Amino acid sequence: MKFTYLLIDLFSVLVPFIFSFHPRLKFYKHWPALFPAMIISAIFFIVWDIYFTYLKIWGFNPDYLTGIHIGNLPIEEILFFLCIPYSCVFTYACLDVIIKTKTSKQSQLIISSLLLAVSVFMVIKFHTNHYTASTFALLIVLLIIIQYILKADWLYRFYITYLFLLLPFLIVNGLLTGTGLKTPVVWYNHADIINLRILTIPFEDIFYGMDLILLNVTIYSLLSAKYNKETETSGGHMFFQNNNLF
Repeated sequence: MKFTYLLIDLFSVLVPFIFSFHPRLKFYKHWPALFPAMIISAIFFIVWDIYFTYLKIWGFNPDYLTGIHIGNLPIEEILFFLCIPYSCVFTYACLDVIIKTKTSKQSQLIISSLLLAVSVFMVIKFHTNHYTASTFALLIVLLIIIQYILKADWLYRFYITYLFLLLPFLIVNGLLTGTGLKTPVVWYNHADIINLRILTIPFEDIFYGMDLILLNVTIYSLLSAKYNKETETSGGHMFFQNNNLF
């Protein structure tokens, strides 16, 4: 039981890591853009995590932990912010190769507008629920920056990818929140969530996960574009063309 959370982390990233070296995918070539994105995003979310753990908005069951901590966070929680983004950005990149997702500016704008409207409502309606309000507030900020300031053309592809990711999300988060276990690995203070759950998963977790992966993909895409520009200038081979693998 002490290795439960650690094994969840490792099994989440194992297959994507192995397939990163597939001759068609060659995802390892994207590591120079991916790893900085993962580290920057992880720092932000770990600071948030440390603060909310301190406030006892959520916490961790020691029965499922190895006992190694960094500050007030178990090492498994730190690894979560590296393993899950790696797997999700890998999926985002690979789906663009496998199914050739086309960009739809109109659909992207509609989805972004709906998400913004829902997020604003949730922040206003549940402003006293700290996890709920902060999760949707961050989503508002990210969507405004990506949709209206950066005017990113990849956001529709992200939405499609996130739909695919919901199934593994339900499995991983289900285990972490107690599905199939006697007690949850991660517990939540009922006063800080709206207590609407999918099986054992708090409703907010779906959008917290979106925040996490969207921040990673945003930084990854910006760095990919930067590498493309630098490579074009130097006359080299572009590894990051249109964020696709080849």
